[in-house]
Amino acid sequence: RPAANTKLGAKRIHTVRTRGGNKKYRALRLDQGNFSWGSECCTRKTRIIDVVYNASNNELVRTKTLVKNAIVVIDATPFRQWYESHYILPLGRKKGAKPTEAEEAVLNKKRSKKVEKKYKIRQRLAKLEPALEEQFQNARILACVSSRPGQCGRADG
Repeated sequence: RPAANTKLGAKRIHTVRTRGGNKKYRALRLDQGNFSWGSECCTRKTRIIDVVYNASNNELVRTKTLVKNAIVVIDATPFRQWYESHYILPLGRKKGAKPTEAEEAVLNKKRSKKVEKKYKIRQRLAKLEPALEEQFQNARILACVSSRPGQCGRADG
């Protein structure tokens, strides 16, 4: 059978009949995936923006082909929203930039003393690497695809 060569684009998946009458899902084009932030135990569905590196072949970067272990740029917004609600700390803001009213409401909401104490404890543990913080400021994060899009029809990582 020919290779799937999953490209970056509007979702297009074909089913393939395999041995034993089972099915595989061949992703021909994908534009989103379920990505996990391992150190924070947070998984969110987000948009894949670009393919930036592939250890096996530079041709796959030029043609924006999604394969296992491809390094992609994903949209940081779902992870930023989770971080801000979990730690009640602003993330990925440029110095002096004002948050919108909705974001301000989440950060400055009135809470009970018990809940306030819980967030204070969390905030002490909320350390981010400077490189990751810089990526959040650009609203784009580097991620690695760990699934096989041509076999399972998904680009997760």
